[in-house]
Amino acid sequence: MSEFPQTQPAFTLKVEIDPPFAVGSASRKSAFQIIPMIGGTIQSAESFSPALDAELVGVGNDYIRADADGKHLRLDAHGVVKTKDEALIYLKYTGVITFGDAEGAVLSGTAADGSTPFGNSFTHITFETGDERYKELENRVFVGQGRFNVEKGKPIVVEYRIGQVVLG
Repeated sequence: MSEFPQTQPAFTLKVEIDPPFAVGSASRKSAFQIIPMIGGTIQSAESFSPALDAELVGVGNDYIRADADGKHLRLDAHGVVKTKDEALIYLKYTGVITFGDAEGAVLSGTAADGSTPFGNSFTHITFETGDERYKELENRVFVGQGRFNVEKGKPIVVEYRIGQVVLG
């Protein structure tokens, strides 16, 4: 089975989000929401290099389109992180959420405190930077799985466990 790739733990990304703007799409006749990404962090796994310890700066957005049958959401998120050593890195992720009751409760604001399970949200993450210390991130392939973390009185947090794709 060595012909199949594996993943090496790379990062944990936690993104704080505000409630979605339900923009819609008349031309596509489908649901289209824009979710503001208002804060967050990305931190490397213990042995990952280059080590990354950064915070989301400014406001990013996740542009989410629902499939016509409502069973899947298509993610297209963009943001900028600033590392502790002052590097700016653009991050983008695309992915698919299998839309179940737990995800629906989170996005409608009716979820109880706790976390949705991993396994319904998968992403592909890319990086871009002008800082040579982090340039190698642009040359690697990263995938992640996500979940929502809900705590009353706090912004919802989308948490991704991200791995680098490596030789199997």
